[in-house]
Amino acid sequence: MTVDAHHHVWDLSVRDQDWIRGPELEPLRRNFTLADLEPGARAAGVDRTVLVQTVTVAEETPEFLALAAGHDLVAGVVGWTDLTRPDVADELTRLRELPGGAFLKGIRHQVQGEPDPRWLLRADVRRGLAAVAEAGLVYDLVVLPRHLPACVDAASSLPQLTFVLDHLGKPPVASGSRAPWATDLRALAALPNTVAKLSGLVTEADPASWTPEDLRPYVDTALDAFGPDRLMFGSDWPVCTLAAGYGHVLDTARELTAHLGPEEQAAVYERTARRVYDL
Repeated sequence: MTVDAHHHVWDLSVRDQDWIRGPELEPLRRNFTLADLEPGARAAGVDRTVLVQTVTVAEETPEFLALAAGHDLVAGVVGWTDLTRPDVADELTRLRELPGGAFLKGIRHQVQGEPDPRWLLRADVRRGLAAVAEAGLVYDLVVLPRHLPACVDAASSLPQLTFVLDHLGKPPVASGSRAPWATDLRALAALPNTVAKLSGLVTEADPASWTPEDLRPYVDTALDAFGPDRLMFGSDWPVCTLAAGYGHVLDTARELTAHLGPEEQAAVYERTARRVYDL
């Protein structure tokens, strides 16, 4: 059994995805639905997924919860809410009382788009993060390498909250550089309330010419820092399609983790996601 711990869907007739701009992202300017995802996921042996928010729009999370309730592929949702609102705890309760509310497993915000690299440490944000922990949810970090030091400080100051690092913090794979990303990643991994996703790497590489070997140093660094019991596979579909199809992404991940033992592979491809997201 395999869990895909990170994918998206969107319908441009419902709302625009305002982050899809420029010719390099043009292939993503169409609808991507669960019906599009399912054949490739099932063919790859994936039987459960985690659906992750894409835009900072309050209406998206209830829609995703309803999708999860109506489709046996989706086992969990990482949604969005405004962490800085004074009544964030009440809002989290409201979301969990909606149809499909039991599928809400985590919250995410596009920290990568915040101009303040210390956004996570603002007092109003930290209060919101504490409410996420109190609600029994986890917090997904979508950040760039420059945000990792603040991630370390946030996770250190909120030990009651599990932080999930998406896409290994988007290391600069295309350039081949690992500094200071690797040092900061290890600092985050040193905290017991952190886990990470082996996801999103193919689109950080050169989309036209990448090979698994381009990704290997980053995957190896993460395996050494977090260990298989704190790593989980995610396809990042459909964003991954800019560089590789669904099956190719999973096959590449399996190639890069082929040296792990059966129990370690089971952790990366199923157990960590099931435990962290309470699937």
